[in-house]
Amino acid sequence: MPDLTVSSEIYEEYDYQTKISPTNKGNVISEFPFLLVNHRNDVKFDEDNDLDVDRPKKEVIKIEHSAKTKLALVGLQVWRGAFLLGDLLIHLGIKGELTGKSVLELGAGTGISSFVTALYAKNVVCTDINVGGILELIKLNANYNSKLIKSQFKVMPLDFMDTNWNQELSNEIKDADIIIAADVIYDDDVTAGFIRTIEKIMNTNPPKTLYVALEKRYVFTIEHMDSVAPCYETFLTLLHKDITGTASSTWSVEQLPLDFPKYFTYDRVKELVVWKMTSRPN
Repeated sequence: MPDLTVSSEIYEEYDYQTKISPTNKGNVISEFPFLLVNHRNDVKFDEDNDLDVDRPKKEVIKIEHSAKTKLALVGLQVWRGAFLLGDLLIHLGIKGELTGKSVLELGAGTGISSFVTALYAKNVVCTDINVGGILELIKLNANYNSKLIKSQFKVMPLDFMDTNWNQELSNEIKDADIIIAADVIYDDDVTAGFIRTIEKIMNTNPPKTLYVALEKRYVFTIEHMDSVAPCYETFLTLLHKDITGTASSTWSVEQLPLDFPKYFTYDRVKELVVWKMTSRPN
């Protein structure tokens, strides 16, 4: 399974790819369009002292990424969950819910969700495992999108399989108000590591809010004689067993309705979901 080569479905949905030469051989550069809306409290008046309605502005996020990878390096690609999370982040940003906040992303991959967050938050820490050049790719993409980054922005290594964090990372986790993650569920071992990681993070005071955007990926199995989403089922099982089943008094967990606007250009398929988890003071 780790040697399986996979490619994100989004490359077949829309023509995002540009003819710009990538920095790293074998990569491609895509431009992902979205509608940028400012904080609703940023009220402006024109020269006649009339209210200047801040209409959505067309923007793009320029991302260098792989078109296909082995399963262990899927973070080098772009997946639908990042767009769904991006939609949610813009929605929260417009409402002012990211203003003054410190946000930490887990399994950031190419960095898209962190760049969106950096439009609205005070501080953004973008993390992923330090393999396959992922962290360097995030830094490269941050440079491509420097005009979008309005916050303090930092890239750091974080491995779901190792929760013995150094002091610098521990401090950033402690200071984080909001944790975000997109499409980090693709392997049972990684899923178990992710659950252990968020359990430790969310039990770190002060209380935090976590948003996780995922796509349920269905496969047909002979065992079930049906199409199932095994990785998503593992996520739900571990979520209940390790978190809601043992810490129900200090955790609030809910699946959010996808009733917020669509700002990115992609297919918001029915398999996409967002989970919100909130920890309360111990």
